[in-house]
Amino acid sequence: MRADVGDRIPMHGADGSDPAQVGEIIEVLGADGGPPYLVRYPDGNETRVFPGPDCVILPPAP
Repeated sequence: MRADVGDRIPMHGADGSDPAQVGEIIEVLGADGGPPYLVRYPDGNETRVFPGPDCVILPPAP
């Protein structure tokens, strides 16, 4: 998995019942674009994300 600053990452609730929130990657903390990523969500919260193998990285919003 590889991402760049500005890419987006959708995150679902732990049990899948919560709607997905799409956060923006504001810092890549791993080597060569790898995880973990520092992600900011629309509500302003920021968290370090270690995405699982089923995670999808989206390009920056237009």
